[in-house]
Amino acid sequence: MSSTASAPPRGPSARPGYRAVLGAPHAGRTFAAALLGRLSYGVVPLALLLTVREATGSYSAAGAAMALFALASVLLSPVRAGLVDRHGPRRVLPPMAVLYGALLLAVVAATARPGVSPAVVGALVVAAGACTPPLGPVMRTFWRRLLPDPVLLRRAFSLDGVAEELLFVTGPLLVGLLLPVVGPGGAVAVGAGLLLAGALLLVASPVAAGGPDAPGESDGADTPAEADAPDTAASSVAGRRGRRRRRTPLGGGRALRAAVLASAVTGLALGALDLMVLAFAEDRGRPEAVGWILAALSAGSAVGGLGLGALDRPVPNAVRLPLFTAGLGLALAAAGLAPGPVLLGVAVGVAGFFVSPALTTSYLVADEAVAPEARTRAGAWVNSAVNAGSAVGGAGGGLLVGHLPLPLCFALAAAPALAAVPVLLRMRDFGGSGSRRKADPVGDPAA
Repeated sequence: MSSTASAPPRGPSARPGYRAVLGAPHAGRTFAAALLGRLSYGVVPLALLLTVREATGSYSAAGAAMALFALASVLLSPVRAGLVDRHGPRRVLPPMAVLYGALLLAVVAATARPGVSPAVVGALVVAAGACTPPLGPVMRTFWRRLLPDPVLLRRAFSLDGVAEELLFVTGPLLVGLLLPVVGPGGAVAVGAGLLLAGALLLVASPVAAGGPDAPGESDGADTPAEADAPDTAASSVAGRRGRRRRRTPLGGGRALRAAVLASAVTGLALGALDLMVLAFAEDRGRPEAVGWILAALSAGSAVGGLGLGALDRPVPNAVRLPLFTAGLGLALAAAGLAPGPVLLGVAVGVAGFFVSPALTTSYLVADEAVAPEARTRAGAWVNSAVNAGSAVGGAGGGLLVGHLPLPLCFALAAAPALAAVPVLLRMRDFGGSGSRRKADPVGDPAA
């Protein structure tokens, strides 16, 4: 039986890099499909915002609709990932992607009618957000199947994180190119098409057919042992018990809690930072500086993420997680002391240097903390924590800016990350050497 996994060459001169990651069997096509679908995440929010704004003539209605869209998407992400873990990506992603696309098109159709009710638009937007396919968590689960080697897996997660950040920069640029041609509604349709195409190509990859962490794919089919077993009531009960064991609670123990905490405080910092940079630039009479200061954040994050993946002998995850979280908090607090936009850009770039490594390490810790059949859900919890933290950070930053001095705003935005460091240090015995601890079982032993 052939395998989709690839082990790197070993030897004194063997230094498998990013080429080895993409050179693993089926890795390139699988990753490309995932990126195509995930580009929709950068396109749809802005296009949807502009569509609702154009239809209702109200910025408040458009903002409320997008808040509901984001809330439904974030809060239900672990539920959707759980469906993938339970039934497998080939059974879940295609219908979910079709439903998501259909609901987005329904929003476009509804907003095309004059005098459409904001309540109708809001209901459709919430339904679409609730059906957002979890392509990011699924791809990170696929990386584990493709690359069981821990060094290559870390490089894959780093590359995945940096690529995802670039997609969120590229998506709005694509919307800007589409608006003069097809309008905001057409841009929403393009985003829906991107996700549907990416999801279908992703599940067409041989990696989606199965692997050591693909229990859902065996549901409904007999294993060889089951096929040879006698058809008795006892074997039927045993089969049902086996199926129940595959539908286990998430578990993960303190390792998963540490990953969620680190990602949440990272999201908080990022959510507040955008608004504080804007306020800083306007206060200095340099509003045009906002773009390149935030670009410095993305550049620093890309350098940090790729650098983490390039390391041959990194420190353990349990050490890296509080280290990167502390670095982000300290850099963010120091940014508030910058006298001008140039030094602020430098400080923000340094803060960005810790963002991708912190998130990559969080995903790795979560992936290692749970059983194979729960990895998609574990990644979704980390992803939800980042997005929820970013939303709370943005709202909190809006309350702080304009009422407090900007240096104090930066310090308060950095406080959650710095406060999380001692907590993470106390939790550092979760390990992170690449195997799930027996002390943190995922399933119910009595199941």
